[in-house]
Amino acid sequence: MKTFEDLKKILVINYPDEDINVVIRAFHFASEAHKGQKRRTGEDYIYHALATSYTLAQMKMDLNTVAAGLLHDVPEDTDFSFDDIKKNFGNEIHNLVKGVTKLGTLKYRGLERYAENLRKMFLAMSKDLRVIIIKLADRLHNMRTLKGVRKEKRLRIAQETLEIYAPIANRLGMFRMKSQLEDLAFPYVYPKEYDWVKNLIQDRLKTETKYIEKIKKQTQKTLAKNNVDYIHIKGRVKSIYSIYQKLLRKGKDINKIYDLIALRIVVKDMPDCYSVMGIIHKKWSPLKGRVKDYIAQPKPNGYQSLHTSVFTDFGKVAEIQIRTIGMDEEAEYGIAAHSRYKEIGILGKKKNPPRWLRHLIDIQ
Repeated sequence: MKTFEDLKKILVINYPDEDINVVIRAFHFASEAHKGQKRRTGEDYIYHALATSYTLAQMKMDLNTVAAGLLHDVPEDTDFSFDDIKKNFGNEIHNLVKGVTKLGTLKYRGLERYAENLRKMFLAMSKDLRVIIIKLADRLHNMRTLKGVRKEKRLRIAQETLEIYAPIANRLGMFRMKSQLEDLAFPYVYPKEYDWVKNLIQDRLKTETKYIEKIKKQTQKTLAKNNVDYIHIKGRVKSIYSIYQKLLRKGKDINKIYDLIALRIVVKDMPDCYSVMGIIHKKWSPLKGRVKDYIAQPKPNGYQSLHTSVFTDFGKVAEIQIRTIGMDEEAEYGIAAHSRYKEIGILGKKKNPPRWLRHLIDIQ
């Protein structure tokens, strides 16, 4: 459970040179508005608003969006109106809160309405993409507390998350959000399949974790020997829903999944990415057809990274991802990584929108 103190801490870390007063004011306003309200989980309602806002601050969204995260349920669930939001916080925050409320009217109606709902949501996004990012943060906390919801409602919310929200997070390149939403929805939508995958990978993950740790140490030594500076090297465990999807594609054979755990190397700049790739390939032979350059050819959602699978000294295959710190942030947070630069919200009006936005417009 995130507290006001937790929110203040992350604001100080992520916004060191900015005036966070608007968020503090939004918290006090939302606390007063939601006073006495409880969620089905039994906790005070304000903790949902705090969790939503904390996620937005974690993604380093602009401060008006973080404030809107605290206020997003106020007009709908309290005695305060949209006019009260406008009077106290101005037009921008008012419009964000109103946009989130409108999106809340879109309900999951089954797969046949999937495309229609998707289009509606994209239309909302094209006016101000921050609205959908607040909605995703709101949904993330709702999924984390889904046990408190009535049983018959749980399945609908989880299906909607898997079929509508996670794919939208993916379109926006918000990989962390996509994975979290999928993994939270998976046990509710496909309980038997979830248990099967969980049992299948349990022992394998223990072995793979030890193995990737050895690869990490060897990589650190090799890069140090070649005088290559890096920001960090860490193991990345594939999300359980992604493993499930890959198992279906690979004939349910766990041995055909090489990237259960991958090694991620984050470096300072683009030339270093290619230098590191060359050093890795000198040490270990790459698997044919497994070297992918998403820097030269980014994915439609803007994702950039170098990927390679190599035969290691331990007679096993390891997947290695190499990227800059900027690419890493964009891979985790997608379009949200642009918000501090005032690039989102107004992009729909630009004559030459960037690649990822053109992709969204094409989908509409």
